[in-house]
Amino acid sequence: MAAHLLLGSAGMLAAEGMQQVNLADGFDFPVGRPDATGYYKARGLRLRSPQHFGEDWNGRAGGDSDTGDPIYSMGDGLVTFAYDVKTGWGNVVIIRHAYRDSTSGQVKYCDSLYGHLLAITTTVGQKVTRGQQIGTLGSNHGMYPAHLHFEVRHNIRIGMQRHSAAADTNNWADPTQFITKYRRLNREWRQVPVPTGTYQEYNGFKGL
Repeated sequence: MAAHLLLGSAGMLAAEGMQQVNLADGFDFPVGRPDATGYYKARGLRLRSPQHFGEDWNGRAGGDSDTGDPIYSMGDGLVTFAYDVKTGWGNVVIIRHAYRDSTSGQVKYCDSLYGHLLAITTTVGQKVTRGQQIGTLGSNHGMYPAHLHFEVRHNIRIGMQRHSAAADTNNWADPTQFITKYRRLNREWRQVPVPTGTYQEYNGFKGL
């Protein structure tokens, strides 16, 4: 597999499949949008043991007061996964984004993951816009205190197989740092192709 695809660049494309999506004009936080108003980051990215591959967001009112709160897509993109996979995840949505890197000028890809949702309000294959509601905040069917588990991946092959990729910053982004860096991008009124069919099956679900 080409390294450019592994790291989320549009320089080389695989043959799995392609769909057209809008280039993102920037990214917002998935709760209390656009600035996570009313929420706090309870846990951040940790790639060393004990590993935590994203961020946990909780409502400031505490407890399960944030149950059912809206969860938003961080940017324009394509829904590539939207299933209740049970286990330690529950309802999960993954969205693929294309954006122009403000440093290199290259078009790159990333995936955003929204886990432990109470409900999913989008479907696989749906194109979504920045700030569009894609689910509600939950607790993985009561397994955890209510919160959003949120990840951003440079590696668009990970899907639900997190241990298929090295725990490093080539594969994983710090979500807050990523959103802060790419908060505002120029709007380009055109679509670009993004690869699909890049995930391995997980509990019978493969995604787009």
